[in-house]
Amino acid sequence: MTAEGGNPQAQPVPLLNIANALTVSRLVAIPVFLVVLFWDGGHDDVWRWVATAVFALASLTDRVDGELARKRGLVTDFGKIADPIADKALTGAALIGLSLLGDLAWWATLLIIFRELAITLLRFWVIRHGVIAASYGGKIKTLLQGITIGFFLMPLGAWADIPRWIVLAVTLLVTVGTGLDYVVRALRLRAGGQAAA
Repeated sequence: MTAEGGNPQAQPVPLLNIANALTVSRLVAIPVFLVVLFWDGGHDDVWRWVATAVFALASLTDRVDGELARKRGLVTDFGKIADPIADKALTGAALIGLSLLGDLAWWATLLIIFRELAITLLRFWVIRHGVIAASYGGKIKTLLQGITIGFFLMPLGAWADIPRWIVLAVTLLVTVGTGLDYVVRALRLRAGGQAAA
């Protein structure tokens, strides 16, 4: 069947699709990851490798579900909301878990979580003026955060302490830098919207 003018009618995207299923699987993986991370006191090498694997697999679904949604036309309102929530929840759970175990300084965890919450609130603050698209720097930030968490999860021994802190320092710089970039873009967007009103 075609719409007027000969164009096929757009079919509604089903809520139950592979992209959304991957997003939900990432949410389900969070409690599994935390149980494995804290199993046997949280510092058993075998369980730390298992926790690293669970985190890596869950992080991989973040990349795959987005690509599938775009390539196969499976973008849904649920996916738009659930995907970033699942991403931030997984990252936040890993950071908090590592800090509770004493493997990552609380100030680093709180800085990253504060940045993520602040940018999320900022997006809502300017949403009636427009949408702040994810920047290339933001994607690099997400990748670096995942690498940093993986590095701190893996039981690599004392030799990895210096490389871990170097990676963390770079991640924090990019996290703060991209956060400031979002603030500038949000203020410009809001100012432009008010001027046009």
